[in-house]
Amino acid sequence: MRYTVRAILTVSALALAPALALSGCSGTGGADGGDPPRHASWWQPRPGLAWQWQLDSEVDPSVDVPVYDIDGFENSAADVARLHRDGRKVICYVNVGAWENFRPDRKAFPGSVLGEENGWAGERWLDIRRIDVLRPIMERRFDMCRDKGFDAVEPDLVEGYGNDTGFPLTARDQLRYNRMIADIAHERGLAVGLKNDLPQIPQLLSHFDFAVNEECAEFGECALLSPFITAGKAVFHVEYAEPTSSFCSEARRLKLSSMQKKLELGVWRKPC
Repeated sequence: MRYTVRAILTVSALALAPALALSGCSGTGGADGGDPPRHASWWQPRPGLAWQWQLDSEVDPSVDVPVYDIDGFENSAADVARLHRDGRKVICYVNVGAWENFRPDRKAFPGSVLGEENGWAGERWLDIRRIDVLRPIMERRFDMCRDKGFDAVEPDLVEGYGNDTGFPLTARDQLRYNRMIADIAHERGLAVGLKNDLPQIPQLLSHFDFAVNEECAEFGECALLSPFITAGKAVFHVEYAEPTSSFCSEARRLKLSSMQKKLELGVWRKPC
């Protein structure tokens, strides 16, 4: 089972500059720009919701919170239905930025889109410029989330442009890809969260329904997530190394849904 850590996805200054330069860009809709439909029929989580993030081992439904974020491949429709019976909304974790050699659809990715290893065993960055190749694969993955009954998707690794992927990815490439990912989710009636990628929040806020963040307190970045809160959209936030005593006060002030987790993202959690 994989998990992610914010620390390995630090966006470089070179990536930040073009992202900010694009802050005024918008298009006519779809993956290249513009806003999603105003009257959304999918779930729209509001600030302050408590949550559980469990990507390691079989999901434990005993945590009394209204939102669960679990691995889409590793959990069944029955697991999702059980959480729904308990009144929970359920988010489907899916990696959209890297190839994983342990997923059942690993052979669907041609070698031409596989880049450098990303620091996790069995994973390689994807060439997100290849929309023609990756869109059908991601559509099938999001179909899986929808068919299992999930309410939303957490697409991971959506800031490859700030990393050594093996491809000359730009901020514009990432914006186009991330908007496409949001469109795929919404076309299936699924809410979608923006995972990290703080520099591009101004351009992507209208396309995403909530945010998922790792370690904004450790890196002094939590205030950058305020646009989501102002827009009435939840920010699901975790810290790994920082104790709750060092970040919960600010998290409450900013109205983040914050907790401390261990790196393996098992059942243990310490909420604010």
